[in-house]
Amino acid sequence: MIIPCIDLQDGKVVQLVQGERKVLEAAPPLEMLERFAGFAEIQVIDLDAAMGIGDNSAIVEQLCARASCRVGGGVRTAERAKQLLELGAHRVIVGTAAFTPELSRIVDAVDKEKLVIALDSKNGTVVIKGWTESTTSKAEEIICTLEPLCGGFLCTYVDKEGMMQGTDLEWFARLRAATTNEITAAGGITTLDDIRALAAMNIHSAVGMAVYTGRLSLAELRAL
Repeated sequence: MIIPCIDLQDGKVVQLVQGERKVLEAAPPLEMLERFAGFAEIQVIDLDAAMGIGDNSAIVEQLCARASCRVGGGVRTAERAKQLLELGAHRVIVGTAAFTPELSRIVDAVDKEKLVIALDSKNGTVVIKGWTESTTSKAEEIICTLEPLCGGFLCTYVDKEGMMQGTDLEWFARLRAATTNEITAAGGITTLDDIRALAAMNIHSAVGMAVYTGRLSLAELRAL
């Protein structure tokens, strides 16, 4: 499955490099959603919520009313997870909270199949809090312990995020070998060959920068 991404910041659709530097603003959220018509699922990340500087809940609700959306960004409590489901999210993405005691409350509050755990790797270890803080954990080592708690994983190779230099297929292969749960890959996916290689591993692709810059054609992605 190919999953287009809508990243929200200050009410706008943006693309960042490695979660830090904004390099473009796209069309308004609902217009981008229309462009992504025909894809089974859309990934919506509230960057303001992830960074703890606000949220874009009204826009998230509008998007979820019109498409099947997995939503993440700042989901650090069971209450926030439930709020996103009430706003219409098809699935909820949890990152930082997966490394806190709050995870057990979220698991109790949310149907396992609706919970996606984000394992974002930078310089070899998992990063949290909007990719601003490093942990001592390697994604490929802890993924099996989190497997019983969720319906799938969103694994971002932050080192290549937004850089359009390709991704680390060997890293994703190690993740695939470590879990039977669904995996969605993100970070540096640039070409149709990247997507085909991931699909051969039974891994979904979340695509962002390459789509927004025209490097990947939506028509070609639909054809896949």
